[in-house]
Amino acid sequence: MDTNTLLESLNSVIAIPIIPFNKDAIDYHGHAKNVIYLMQNNYLSSDRPRVIAIGGTSLLHHISFEDQIELVNQTGKQMKGKGVLISGIVPNPIEIAGKLIEAQSKLSYPPDTYLLMPLSGISSPEGIYDQYQRLAEKYGNSCNARFIYYLRQKRDLEVVVRLIKESPHFIGVKIGTDEDDVKPLIEGVDKSGLVIWGIGDRCTEAAELGTKGHTSGIAVVFARTSDEINNAQRQEDYQTSRQIESKISALEDIRFTNGRVYNYSAVVEAMILSGFEDIEGGNGGPFNPRVPAQISAKVQTAIKDLSSYH
Repeated sequence: MDTNTLLESLNSVIAIPIIPFNKDAIDYHGHAKNVIYLMQNNYLSSDRPRVIAIGGTSLLHHISFEDQIELVNQTGKQMKGKGVLISGIVPNPIEIAGKLIEAQSKLSYPPDTYLLMPLSGISSPEGIYDQYQRLAEKYGNSCNARFIYYLRQKRDLEVVVRLIKESPHFIGVKIGTDEDDVKPLIEGVDKSGLVIWGIGDRCTEAAELGTKGHTSGIAVVFARTSDEINNAQRQEDYQTSRQIESKISALEDIRFTNGRVYNYSAVVEAMILSGFEDIEGGNGGPFNPRVPAQISAKVQTAIKDLSSYH
């Protein structure tokens, strides 16, 4: 896929399915069910392709090097090249990130782009610019890798703009901060890359400010909701977008409460409580058990009128 086609395809819902676990091991069969559900339940307008990312909601940080490769491999095999595949890459340490990109680029269905996840540990904007420039140059040339920067630190905004404007291998940024950063990024990036909203389906305000597309952690259970929000935004019908957004607001409130503490587990709970047999939530993941009983009751209330959006 050439970069211009890829950028147009990313102006969409970027569905981030959870990784289902069974007794602390990845349930690959369950993951395949979730990917098949997303591929078969595509309500995007104009026959646009489904975009699937293995990223933040999925607990990517808690699985091994080998499992990261196999997870992307299994996702690609289910998609069969009929959608856009994004692989989240944790850049700690940077050498391992490079090896992951190298290994995944050799898969039968390699990722179309790589999402550089938030960096942990001590770093400076100057250090981020230097390391990511070198990473992009090396693997952009050797593996045809294209990168999306996941912005979680406001101090790095100028670095993101520089990377996108100066490197042909950086094609966009996923905003994980707040709406205040939308305009500075759009103005800074100009037409050099895509500015994507990255904090769930409550994205209408960001779209009105100029973002293109959004990430969704709940599309794996309520695909139609996310798709219809994006369809409306592409038509600049922000009233309809807000109306649909309001239906999932209670579930998003739970996910993003207290520093996003239930970002993963509230989605798992919604999948389990929904009773839908074509998706698999698993039984909780590393460091993320099922939610407490009182939170489960709130999830049940939040999803009670959403069945038609499955």
